[in-house]
Amino acid sequence: MKIQFAFGKEGLMLSLPDGPTYDLVESRSASALPDANAALDAALDAPIGCAPLRELAAGKSTAAISVCDITRPAPNSVTLPPLLRRLHEAGIPVEGVTILIATGLHRSATPEEINSILGPEIAAKYRVVNHDAKVMADHRALGSTQRDTPVFIDERFMAADLHITLGFIEQHLMLGFSGGRKLIAPGLAAQETIKVIHSPRFMREPMATEGSIEQNPLHGELLEIARMARHDFVLDVTLTQSREISGVFAGDPVAAHAAGVDFLRGTSLERLTGLADAVITSAAGHPLDLTFYQLIKGITAAQHIVKDGGKILILGACTEGIGSPEFARMLKEYRGPESFLASLNGVPVEVDQWQLEKLALTSLRTEILFYAPGISAREMGALGESSFLSMDAAVQALLQGLPTDARVALIPEGPYVFARVVA
Repeated sequence: MKIQFAFGKEGLMLSLPDGPTYDLVESRSASALPDANAALDAALDAPIGCAPLRELAAGKSTAAISVCDITRPAPNSVTLPPLLRRLHEAGIPVEGVTILIATGLHRSATPEEINSILGPEIAAKYRVVNHDAKVMADHRALGSTQRDTPVFIDERFMAADLHITLGFIEQHLMLGFSGGRKLIAPGLAAQETIKVIHSPRFMREPMATEGSIEQNPLHGELLEIARMARHDFVLDVTLTQSREISGVFAGDPVAAHAAGVDFLRGTSLERLTGLADAVITSAAGHPLDLTFYQLIKGITAAQHIVKDGGKILILGACTEGIGSPEFARMLKEYRGPESFLASLNGVPVEVDQWQLEKLALTSLRTEILFYAPGISAREMGALGESSFLSMDAAVQALLQGLPTDARVALIPEGPYVFARVVA
């Protein structure tokens, strides 16, 4: 059997031997909107739960717009123009608009990436700035949440009269679903805030996982932070497998995002009849598989459809290596899930420990194998023992020891696939 997996920019063709039962688990979505521009116009002029954007912008002189960084394929070049047009029609001038790249603790976007994120015309015309979570002086203190999370948000966002986020909704390994409030925290938050919302206190909550919203304490925490930052308006979209717009959700940040989540759940859930013995998945290819840090999202998304004691093989190009220096150091020193999880108890939170924490939690119940040619086994600590130099060797290791009637789930699009076993 041959099947193409999302991998880097070009993809990767896998040749799988006969024997197991292979179940192809594909991403599902609503059809692409026949006229995305008309849908955007309608959503901005008749938003969910609040006044039209022109009315919200009337009488204001400045607006700040938070957008996803290069690791997210948000269609900003399509969604930004109608939004900007309404701001200008309401009287906010070009020089009154600031577009912030919501990096969280990711690296800054390069000029070339900013052109890709926004489109070159918008990038050249407007003030575009990278968020830097590590510069505390660039943030405004807003107090603390009811759970005592200290809240510091980018001053350039807070200083504007109107606060807008622009994103898209997909499943997320901690927040249930992306979009909405995530574009404020962690997107525009200082590392002092990010460390707390990514601490073991939230990461080990069973409901802080893909597809979970209603009972997810981290979702509730970020909603509170967004309210403190006066999140005025959201424009979120859902996407098809080919990254076309399938739904538009604009308006009140809570109500519009909730509507988008409901739509995604209703149109994108892939229903399976049983758990797999093993899974081959990807990190969804470029740009999500640029680093090993992002690769982990493919692993945690797959955990929901594999048996306890099963195996997951993750494929990712990792052309930019491991990730941040802090994460690279922790990964190189990693000796196993139990010892790593124990090492986090009662000590200050380190930058990016949460991603390795989520990987360790998944490793407690599944065996994880890696094909990540952009990094060496030496860089992966104890995980290097499960890393393979060739795709064939990785597949052979995955299939070894499986029962003769094994079911192997194949997820070519990795974390973009929202799949669950449904009775």
